[in-house]
Amino acid sequence: MYALVKTIHSYWAFFVLILLVVAVFNAIRGKFSGKEFQSTDLRISLFALIFSHIQFLIGIILYFVSPWFEQWSSMGMGVMKNAESRLYLVEHPLMNLLAIVLITIGWSLQKRQNESDKKFLRIALFYGIGLIFLLSRIPWSSWI
Repeated sequence: MYALVKTIHSYWAFFVLILLVVAVFNAIRGKFSGKEFQSTDLRISLFALIFSHIQFLIGIILYFVSPWFEQWSSMGMGVMKNAESRLYLVEHPLMNLLAIVLITIGWSLQKRQNESDKKFLRIALFYGIGLIFLLSRIPWSSWI
């Protein structure tokens, strides 16, 4: 089960990253070009939100079926001394949780705005910071 969930988590990450990059660049383009926030812009940011939440749910499942999770019982807080264990058990999950929270806040804030430039700004800012958080804690050496 672990191998299957890890594979799904790894490949789904490509979709999430692509959609987040598209959403951020679309929002930046919309903000600086002065165009109206249209249904296409809404769908792009909505799909990025949905795909990132699905990725997070897959990640939660992976966290608990992973062999890394067993290190909590064997090492206890000693996992903080090992950089690789710390990445998989603490840094990656927490930074991704923060990224998902920021993306969700960005979505919620843009819904409350009436002006298009403010909608684009909220998406660009919060989705962009969330994307940076995601990219900062991806275990690049073991990804796919």
